[in-house]
Amino acid sequence: MQTYEKDIVAWANEQARLLRMGRFDQLDIEHIADEIEDVGKSEQRELANRMALLLAHLLKWQFQPERQGASWQRTIKEQRNSIKRRLARSPGLQSVLMDDDWKSEIWADAVAQAASETGLANFPDECPWSFQTEILSETWLP
Repeated sequence: MQTYEKDIVAWANEQARLLRMGRFDQLDIEHIADEIEDVGKSEQRELANRMALLLAHLLKWQFQPERQGASWQRTIKEQRNSIKRRLARSPGLQSVLMDDDWKSEIWADAVAQAASETGLANFPDECPWSFQTEILSETWLP
């Protein structure tokens, strides 16, 4: 039997085989539970990364109007579409859009990214935009 720590891919394949064979008594339940939780965390991280990238580009759009261009618009559109697809595939992620702590973390990441890319430091401390009606709207720009 492969161990979880030694070779996770072999372990996962073995766990899947045991599940399909109905050999539930041989399953590594604790690690299976950990992996299932990690899937949800991975989805949240992906959503957070895409949202931070979107927000950073919206900040750059607002604070550097002289640099607005098709590339930024494309990135904004791509991130919005990707976020919407992810939310449609995993509706359970909708709840994080209402979580103030999550939004604060994402905003901090976006501000750090925008500051790094622009050299500016005059961004708002809190997100001034609505996640549902502005940020994810296909046509809205600050």
